[in-house]
Amino acid sequence: MNLDDLRSILLSERETGRLTSLAPDIFDKGHAELAAITKKVYAFEDPFSDEARSLIDETLSIRETLHDLFSIRTRKILALAVMHAEGNYYDREEVKRMIPAEREMFEQIAAGIEQSKGILLQNLPHTQLQTRTLPAAVAASTAASDMDEDEESGPLPDADEPAAPGLQPLPLAGGNVAAPIIHPCALVRVLEDMDAFMGVDGRIYTLSKGDIVTLPERNAAVLSERNIVLNINLCK
Repeated sequence: MNLDDLRSILLSERETGRLTSLAPDIFDKGHAELAAITKKVYAFEDPFSDEARSLIDETLSIRETLHDLFSIRTRKILALAVMHAEGNYYDREEVKRMIPAEREMFEQIAAGIEQSKGILLQNLPHTQLQTRTLPAAVAASTAASDMDEDEESGPLPDADEPAAPGLQPLPLAGGNVAAPIIHPCALVRVLEDMDAFMGVDGRIYTLSKGDIVTLPERNAAVLSERNIVLNINLCK
């Protein structure tokens, strides 16, 4: 799932007021592509080289595209949840086009509106509502949709199943989960103003002369060689 693929999907989502069909693992694939590109960036000896910067720009574009896709679809899902809670007509085919995490969001929003309605309009006590689960109307509606749901969108996950795709760490071979990357850092003093840049840790740094900051060790080493920063001390 490269950047062009994601941009094409985003364009289709923008062009229609309805939810489009997505592969359930689209966000997983996006994160996998980010991990692959980031690995290439780490392989460069000079993280400030043109090639490294180009790849870093690509990771930013992928993140932005995934964010925009999530944002557009979330607004559509919110509108569907409100229509459902108000008892208005909505196309249940759109519910089928939600990937598992989105279906869960839809049901949670609808349940929240139902609970709020009970508190504010029916004067039900908070304690009573806190013990209630998903409203029967929401559960019945989604269950009915699942009855004739096609293979592509897949069944609604059980409560005991792991969180939906896109919210979990990337799995490794053998079923293990990738641990977060921890970057050794260096304490440095900035010797001159410099343009904003992205560190190998993915953070954006904007530094001015006289600043004393911690930077990823690889970035600090390159800047120190160019006499832009003075390495004060290492922190692991």
